[in-house]
Amino acid sequence: MFSLSELASLSERQGSSKLLKPWWEVFMEYLVVLMLMVSVLSGTLLLSRDRVVCLPLDLTTTPTNQNTSFSSGAVPQPHPPNRPPTKASPLPANPWTPARGRRTHLDYQQYVYISQVCYHEALPWYSRFFPYVALLQSLVLLASSCFWFHFPLTSARIEHFLTILAKCCESPWTSRVLSHAAREEEGGEETGPQDLQMPPPTHRSSLSVSRNRQISLDSGTDSPLLVRSDSASTAAPPSPCPSTLSRTSSLSSMSLSRAHVPTSKSPVVLDGSRRVANLDRSDGEQARALFERVRRFRSHCENSEVIYKVYLAQTVFKLLLVVLIVAYTTPLISSISFTHTCLPQAHALTGYSAFECTHALASVLHKLLLAYVSLLGLFGLLSIYTLSWILHSSLRQYSFNKLRELGSMRDVPDLCNDMAFLLHMADQYDPLLAQRLSVFLSPVSETRLLEESLERRWGAERLRSMTTVDPEGRPLLQLVALPRLPPALFTLSQLVVLKLELITDAKLPAQVANMTSLRELHLYHCTAAMQPGALVVLQERLETLHLTFTQAAEIPGWVYSLRGLQELHLSGRLGCEGGVGRGWALGSLRQLRHLRVLVLRGMLQRVPVELGEVAGSLVRLEIHNEGSRLLVLTGLRRVAGLTELQLQDCHLERLPSALLALTSLRTLDLQHNSLRTLEELLGLVHLRRLSCLRLAHNRVLALPASVSVLRALELLDLGYNQLQSLPPALFNLHHLRRLLLAGNLLDELPAEVGALTVLTELDLSGNRLESLPPELFSRCLELRSLNVSHNSLGSLPPGLSNLSQLSRLDLRSNSLEELPMELGCCSGLHGEGLLVEDWLLHALPRHVKEFLTQPGSHTCKSLESHSRPDSDSFPYFSAAQWSFSCALESQI
Repeated sequence: MFSLSELASLSERQGSSKLLKPWWEVFMEYLVVLMLMVSVLSGTLLLSRDRVVCLPLDLTTTPTNQNTSFSSGAVPQPHPPNRPPTKASPLPANPWTPARGRRTHLDYQQYVYISQVCYHEALPWYSRFFPYVALLQSLVLLASSCFWFHFPLTSARIEHFLTILAKCCESPWTSRVLSHAAREEEGGEETGPQDLQMPPPTHRSSLSVSRNRQISLDSGTDSPLLVRSDSASTAAPPSPCPSTLSRTSSLSSMSLSRAHVPTSKSPVVLDGSRRVANLDRSDGEQARALFERVRRFRSHCENSEVIYKVYLAQTVFKLLLVVLIVAYTTPLISSISFTHTCLPQAHALTGYSAFECTHALASVLHKLLLAYVSLLGLFGLLSIYTLSWILHSSLRQYSFNKLRELGSMRDVPDLCNDMAFLLHMADQYDPLLAQRLSVFLSPVSETRLLEESLERRWGAERLRSMTTVDPEGRPLLQLVALPRLPPALFTLSQLVVLKLELITDAKLPAQVANMTSLRELHLYHCTAAMQPGALVVLQERLETLHLTFTQAAEIPGWVYSLRGLQELHLSGRLGCEGGVGRGWALGSLRQLRHLRVLVLRGMLQRVPVELGEVAGSLVRLEIHNEGSRLLVLTGLRRVAGLTELQLQDCHLERLPSALLALTSLRTLDLQHNSLRTLEELLGLVHLRRLSCLRLAHNRVLALPASVSVLRALELLDLGYNQLQSLPPALFNLHHLRRLLLAGNLLDELPAEVGALTVLTELDLSGNRLESLPPELFSRCLELRSLNVSHNSLGSLPPGLSNLSQLSRLDLRSNSLEELPMELGCCSGLHGEGLLVEDWLLHALPRHVKEFLTQPGSHTCKSLESHSRPDSDSFPYFSAAQWSFSCALESQI
């Protein structure tokens, strides 16, 4: 059993295939139907009335003895009475005398027997089986006519094409674009995104139709089908295509509600107040999905021509089959006659050896056969025409030259292979179908749709609500994964930082001049284009540019013409594939006269010599090489004015000799490399301004005594190396303020650390220290941050209360058994300044614990006054004595 929905789907699928049937295919189908009717009629006649009537022709009889016994089973042959057996009856003299005939003395059963035998022996096989052969041949022709609709390699593509074509015809965007093109042809208006907001076109009569939305963008065949509309339309502008091909349905209500034919001045009434010009959000999303669907189907079909080959093979097969049928059927036409002579082997049964038989349906079958052959001839002529059309027409190429000549859509690309063949077939049904499909092949049409969608979804109010503040307090807006930039973006005059990520077409128009506060631009994998007006504005205003790309070829050329640019950050594959010979894939930096900061994140093989073009202004250079070896660093000598240099993840094993030329260098960052020795530090004696040296995350085994030549050093970061000891010369750096030694193998901290009297930060975490020198607490009085976590400290030396500036102390993961009471005199540790295990903190007296855990501004004097009772008889203790007393009390 079949459900009604399955039957409806079958009828819709059969109706939709009519779009790809040209007139000759339809005519050939009708011919096949007529051939089927001829064969069925012939078969019906054969089954109901087909018979032969036979009379004996042999007048000679064999006399038999009347007394002969019939035991042998032989039938006696009677002698005809009153007439000699050897003489024929004379003809009557008067022609009007009725014929007297002759008597045969055969009974009814003998006649029936002879008729059945002669039907099979005397009649030609074609007279008996013509209807069945014709029926079989017609069925084969019918199957071959629609074979390409059911062949597995072609049916899916055809159904997908018909579904897409239906969606293109019923989409409201199709009517919008075609009406806009018609207005351009009539009035010569300029094309632009703002034209899409014009009032809707008119119609001769007002249409009031319901808005029954049944749009589906799935890949099935249950979508509305297409029919040719009989509704009134005018000449110049195209009318929207109906959305169904059902034999019992009329125009789809949605097609009428979306359609508009711009011919006269009467407006279209759509569901009350809704007008055609307003494309709602769901229609816009469906149109965008349809653009993507058409794009994918086109790329899939243009890679093969299987539909063209199957249709060609189908046409050749039909032609050969018709030729074969006509070749063996034509000679058989003469075999169908009314009279036949039958010579059955029945002389012993009837006494006659020859009979004359008449075929009752011979005349009818002869005429039906002639009609069948005539229909086959017409079918063959149409097959020849089809084959000639295929061979003489360029069906694997489709051009929209007519649309380009009209000037409506000049950007529609030409098609090839199966996509072109399907459009050629659709043109034979209705040429307007290709025009509706071209709407979703046009890049300009897609651009207009995206602009309208962006303008509707990304208005100025929404963009302002998305604006945040960066760490520097500047207004920041980040847009991710948009097809285009919304027009409302260029109305944000207060925006300072703009981040664009994964935007397909990030085109900056001249309206960027309205963004008067824009100073920083981030482009993360964006194909950014620049109009000349926008370039002039950004050359004067833009100060910082961040570019992230995959290949250096993706960097737009306008980047190198930003004269006012001060910071340029480039992240991507910067090195050329040609090897060391060039190693630089960017353009000239000559025009970036004000560039002060250049950050390169890629895989370079050498420091670019092109940096010398901006040597006069460049003060900071950062190269993050992502673990690739930086082989040649001689290019650093061309930028002697650098004050800050970072070479991270460059796989350096020694200090580069090119550093000797950077006499103005203040900061040197060589973190995340493979440095094993620092013997070249002696060569840095000429860097008298070097104040920051970062060598963390390397493989340094020992710190040479030559480090003392860096007398201006204020920050030294040697964290996460393999240092086992510190040279005394290190503590001759009297200007050192920050010493970072985390993650090494240090067993002890020399007492000479007390010479660093201006030290404010000391990081010794992750080492093997068991004790700290008292000089650290007695002489380094400026210390503000001390991190000794993850060591083996058993106790802290006295004098911790001397560190009045201490605001952060990390004692976690050590072997401490108790905390000194002097922590209560370190006012900077209140709140969260002390990091230690909870059980150690709870071991302190309550007032010390509250002082360290609760935020507040307490001093050692306030703590002392808090610990003294209000009684003159109570003895007075100093801070040290009171701390000792509290400690003793806590032990008890």
